[in-house]
Amino acid sequence: MVGSETSPALFSAAGLQRGVLGVLPILPAAVAFGLVYGVAAAEKGMSLMEVALSCMLIFAGASQLVALELWQEPLPIATMVIAVLVINLRHLLMGATVAPWFEGVGRARTWLSLYLMTDESWGVAVADRRRGHGDAAFLMGAGAALWLAWLSAGVAGHGMGNLTGDVDPALFAWLITGFFVVLLAGFWRGRGDLVPWLVAAAVALAAKAVLPGTWYILAGALAGSLLGAWLHVRRA
Repeated sequence: MVGSETSPALFSAAGLQRGVLGVLPILPAAVAFGLVYGVAAAEKGMSLMEVALSCMLIFAGASQLVALELWQEPLPIATMVIAVLVINLRHLLMGATVAPWFEGVGRARTWLSLYLMTDESWGVAVADRRRGHGDAAFLMGAGAALWLAWLSAGVAGHGMGNLTGDVDPALFAWLITGFFVVLLAGFWRGRGDLVPWLVAAAVALAAKAVLPGTWYILAGALAGSLLGAWLHVRRA
């Protein structure tokens, strides 16, 4: 049952459990990613507490990697905050997608679900909705499982830091690519999906060549989303 103006959205313990189970195939990659992040953070001189807090509070792999690249003495705090903000602007689009799911759910559950929302948990939740389910708690369950896995792996990776050599930056790129390939495979509904994806990729690559920082991420996301919405309206 999906929420409407007359009834609140469904938010149940069963939905939480289904969210946890739904994200299980992604957890091994999240753990591997978190371990590498923890090792790299230790090499940068971050303390165990700093790694744990970054995983708990930021909870965003790409943003944490960018912040890690900027980590030096003295800390460029303003630069780090702006970089993380730009990268995470895509969450505005993701949040707009899930907003109708939480009508009547309550602020506490809604805000916690949004705090725990990542690309991966959002992706599996949207795919779950497309399969005909309507429990808003799915998003929180998936996000909570990823949060715990990410935090545990980051802390464990920090402990392994002194036992390993330098981490190849290319490993980060492979892990991130793997995440999004899995998500895209779950979204695939036919050749009609290919056009927005290709446009998003082309705009992002073009924007990266002319725009500073990480604005290309938002540019590609906006282009693909707007085209996808236009095509959806046109088919309706």
